[in-house]
Amino acid sequence: MPMYQPSKRDMVVGYEGGGDGQILDLDTAVKDGVLGGVDCGGIVGTGVVGEKLDLRKMIQELELCEVPSVFICPISLEPMQDPVTLCTGQTYERNNILKWFNMGHFTCPTTMQELWDDSITPNTTLYRLIYTWFSQKYLLMKKRSEDVQGRASELVETLKKVKGQARVHALKELHQVVAVHATARKSVIDGGGVSVLSSLLGPFTSHAVGSEVIGILVSLTLDSESKKNLMQPAKISLMVDILNEGSIETKINCTRLIETLIEEKDFRSEIISSHSLLVGLMRLVKDKRHSNGICPGLSLLRTVCFYKEVKILLVSIGAVSQLVELLSGMDHDCLELALCVLDSLSSIPEGRVALKECVNTIPIMVRLLMRISESCTQYALSILWSVCKLAPEECSSIAVDAGLAAKLLLVIQSGCNPILKQQSAELLKLCSLNYSDTIFISKCKLTRTIQ
Repeated sequence: MPMYQPSKRDMVVGYEGGGDGQILDLDTAVKDGVLGGVDCGGIVGTGVVGEKLDLRKMIQELELCEVPSVFICPISLEPMQDPVTLCTGQTYERNNILKWFNMGHFTCPTTMQELWDDSITPNTTLYRLIYTWFSQKYLLMKKRSEDVQGRASELVETLKKVKGQARVHALKELHQVVAVHATARKSVIDGGGVSVLSSLLGPFTSHAVGSEVIGILVSLTLDSESKKNLMQPAKISLMVDILNEGSIETKINCTRLIETLIEEKDFRSEIISSHSLLVGLMRLVKDKRHSNGICPGLSLLRTVCFYKEVKILLVSIGAVSQLVELLSGMDHDCLELALCVLDSLSSIPEGRVALKECVNTIPIMVRLLMRISESCTQYALSILWSVCKLAPEECSSIAVDAGLAAKLLLVIQSGCNPILKQQSAELLKLCSLNYSDTIFISKCKLTRTIQ
């Protein structure tokens, strides 16, 4: 928890010696002894009218990263809700210090002094200061939240009336608001904003409007009816167009929105059997200038590869060789997604042929075995099996020369999934058919070990 830096905005209300109420900052409170265990007799004003606010709820909802250090329990490093003081003068959260005692410790956790008195005294003054400080923050947050909700509702109403540049300005502001505030997102959904936004997407929608609408929709939780509405061919076509021509942020938003729609059970695969969509995704994946788009692009490719017609189309645009060549420069998360896509493509004849014809497929897959993760090993092994099974004599020879046999023995001897071990054993047997025992052993690079 960061140390508290005193400032005017973090002053709290307190009373000193039962006199008139005054504003005290925490340094003054500590210096004057107000944060000690003695009740000063005053009641701290919170500015709250009506129902008392729950301190636990306020702490949980605020999720503040900066809290005054004197409010933090030295044991849990969390804000105290029921502070109590020991005879040493140190203050702790009641539950935490009682747990400390129950563990058989009769010392002060901070100073490690032995306690000459094991009683604990409620620190009511500190509690009041904590309560006041969090109350002020909480009420300010609630006020801002209400303002944001109201503004979001106003913008949704504005979108029903305006056109042209005014519509773009309203969308940009709404986009900024929903990106930051969960209450604004809820307000848009509850106020029927999703249907308003969806109605703005169509064959004649400008990319300026479409980009902002998609950016807003991707941050909202869409119900089944909203998703069905967005699945209309004209709307999907616009998303694909924007995916191909928008900024990197817009392209990422398009991929995420389309992926959300595909998860709907009534989704029809013909909606995404689009040459333009797949070309746009491959461009996104290959864009080295904007690496933040690679994983979202691969994630959508993995999702659309559940459909056979999409797999065939993806192979036809040369995606296999392009993805294989990109593997070496990818980070681990992207690499796993790309291998998953290639493994999916290897399940169709066209995909297996494309993998076999790519000269780097086998060397790269062999190199990835037991290198990144068990999932990557599983995908690479599956791809190697598909390719070697297609042309055993030709591909097995290339694979063994690339060091496959030794890698397979390593998989078999490791503590990985038994299914992986079985697949490795079968692939090893397939590769050994073209060699005599002596030559194959030498290919395994185990000659010295056996001797």
